[in-house]
Amino acid sequence: MQASPIRICHLGTVEYRQVYEAMKQFTKERLPDTIDEMWIVQHPPVFTLGLAGDPKNLHQPNALIPLIAVDRGGEITYHGPGQVLVYLMLDLKRKKLFVKELVQRMEQAVIDTLSDFSVLGQRKVGAPGIYITEQGETNPVFWGAKIAALGLKITKQCSYHGLALNVDMDLRPFQAIHPCGYEGLQTVDLKSLGISENSSTVVRHLMGHLQRQLYLEPVL
Repeated sequence: MQASPIRICHLGTVEYRQVYEAMKQFTKERLPDTIDEMWIVQHPPVFTLGLAGDPKNLHQPNALIPLIAVDRGGEITYHGPGQVLVYLMLDLKRKKLFVKELVQRMEQAVIDTLSDFSVLGQRKVGAPGIYITEQGETNPVFWGAKIAALGLKITKQCSYHGLALNVDMDLRPFQAIHPCGYEGLQTVDLKSLGISENSSTVVRHLMGHLQRQLYLEPVL
């Protein structure tokens, strides 16, 4: 895979639907020489339902938290304050990058980020995302809990959507859903694991690992 430029955009806190529509528009209008972009963002509380999703997996609807059907792969998840989201608008053909490898490299970037904070994360076959491994110094009550979610849309060999890493959240809304379609799946954030670093620090580590894994060179 060859190195390529990337424009990194820190968007702050933005409504989900606004960013979703912007991702689709960016991908629709991009040209063969359009520079890839990564958007770092947080959202007000929202449930999103992927193409394979079953609305019944929102088993406790909340009038204050909207449910938005989207075009990424996967099931239902929750986004909210204290969660870092990175959306990746990449030209996979130009990078000679297959979707499976992109997912693996995104997952590895999350695993490496967690390792920077002495947290051991792992993949699970058939369950996209990163989970707390049953090893190390982590409290056993959190073993197997999900700490990061991944979901992508590929169109015209270009990607959008991306990954979400739980840093310092109100985790209660996750109790209203079967995360990724799995009933009883526990979710966790770094704060619950005793990691007090703020989102900005976590973002810096995560972006560094994504850039290394995907051979990306930031531009202004």
